[in-house]
Amino acid sequence: MSALGPVTAVAHANIALAKYWGKAKDDENLPAVPSLSLTLAALSTTTSVVLRPELESDAVSLDGEAAAPRARERVIRVLDDIRTLSGSSARAAVESSNDFPTAAGLASSASGFAALAVAAARAYGLAMEPADLSAIARRASASAARSVFGGFVELRAGKEAAAPVLGGQDFPLVMLIAVTARGPKSIGSTEGMRHTRETSPYYPAWLSAAPPVFERARAAVLARDLEALGTAMEESALMMHASMLSARPAIIYFAPATLAVVECVRGLRKTGTPAFFTMDAGPHVKVLTAPGTAPAVEQALSAVPGVERVIASRAGGAAALVGGA
Repeated sequence: MSALGPVTAVAHANIALAKYWGKAKDDENLPAVPSLSLTLAALSTTTSVVLRPELESDAVSLDGEAAAPRARERVIRVLDDIRTLSGSSARAAVESSNDFPTAAGLASSASGFAALAVAAARAYGLAMEPADLSAIARRASASAARSVFGGFVELRAGKEAAAPVLGGQDFPLVMLIAVTARGPKSIGSTEGMRHTRETSPYYPAWLSAAPPVFERARAAVLARDLEALGTAMEESALMMHASMLSARPAIIYFAPATLAVVECVRGLRKTGTPAFFTMDAGPHVKVLTAPGTAPAVEQALSAVPGVERVIASRAGGAAALVGGA
C-alpha cells in the first residue's frame, strides 16, 4: 500500500576520491571506470514525495522553484522506475532542497537523486534494499548510486549499484571544500563526459589509467593510509581534468582561485601538513586532511584570494527517511 502523506528523505553529497568520468552506456548511465567516494555530512539534500492521483503529470520543485525541463525529466525517470516496481500509476509531487549550492560542482545531483529514490520507494509502498535503491538512483545520476551509502563507497565500472567499502568512523578524515566561484558550472557533467569521450585524444588513456589508481585508493582506505590515499586522489583528479582539457574545444572548469588553492595545498605539504586536493566538474577544490590538522588547513584555505568560504565536513551517513516515515 502506498503512503497517504508526504514521505521525506535526506541524503548527503559525496566527493569522488577516485574519479568517475565517462559512461559505458549512455542510456543506462553505467560508469566506464570505477570510482571511490566519501559521503559528506555537511552537504545534504532533503526531498519529499507525496502521491497525487488527481495530477495529470508529476510536479517537481527544486529549492522552491519549478524544476528545469532536464532536471524534471531525470526526476520522472526515477519515479517511473518506482511506479513500474510498485504497480501504481499515481503521479507525485516532489519537493527537494539543498543546503549547499546546486549544479555548481558540489554533487547536488548525487544527494538529490539518492534522497528521491529513498523517499519515492516508501511513498509508493515499496520496501527496497539499499543496493536496489542505489541502482535506481544511478539511472538518473551515476554518482547518486554512491550517496545511498555512507562513509567510503565504491561504484565499479559497468555496475548497476554502488557498495560500501569502509565506514567513515573507521578512518576518520575531514574534507574541506574551498568554494571558489558562484553560480552553476558552465557545462553539465553529462554533456561534459560525452564531449570528452567524442573529442579528447586523451580519453582512451584515461580509461586505461583510472582503474589502477582506483585500486590504489581503495587499498589506501582499507589500510587507513592518508598519504597513499591523497596521492592517488590527486592523480585521479588531474588525469580526469587532463582528458577534459584536451577535448576540442577544451572543457575548463577551473576558476582563477582553483589553482591558487592547489598551490596552497602543495605548500602546506612542504611544511609537513598532510593535505591533499581534488576537483570535480566544477571550480571548487576539496581538500582531504586529518582531524587534528583540519583547523590549520581551513585557516590557510580561507586566506587564499578568491576563496569565498570553506565548508568543513566529516564523513556522512547513508540516505535515510526522516521522522519515522
